[in-house]
Amino acid sequence: MPPLSRYMVRLALLHLALGFFFGGLMLAHKAFPIAPWAMRLLPWHIHSLLIGWTIQLAFGVAYWIFPRFALERPGDPRGRAGWAWASLVLLNAGVLCAGPAGAMGWGPGLALGSAMETLGVLAFVVHLWPRVRPAIL
Repeated sequence: MPPLSRYMVRLALLHLALGFFFGGLMLAHKAFPIAPWAMRLLPWHIHSLLIGWTIQLAFGVAYWIFPRFALERPGDPRGRAGWAWASLVLLNAGVLCAGPAGAMGWGPGLALGSAMETLGVLAFVVHLWPRVRPAIL
């Protein structure tokens, strides 16, 4: 597994743990209403699980498994890796910006974080697009 895939999968697992922790806090608050602020964690819970966990895990596995350019680009078999690294940075920065901003009700921070997440997805599409091709039989 290439280093970028390892980073993406490990960070995705951290987002999974964080998202489940926030979900557990909100669920515990429903049973024992001792933390009125717990329900404000919902945006962070959503961004951690949907973007940080699901999308990032899919990107990490896709970077690893999609066809490589073995013959066309011997020095760079996975293509433009800079776009994939940018995706890693933008996705995680976006989740870490949008999550707390949404929890605090700060609209501009939520918009900025969501924009970074969107740019991260677009960066990965730019990276992966040339690797989507028909099978050679």
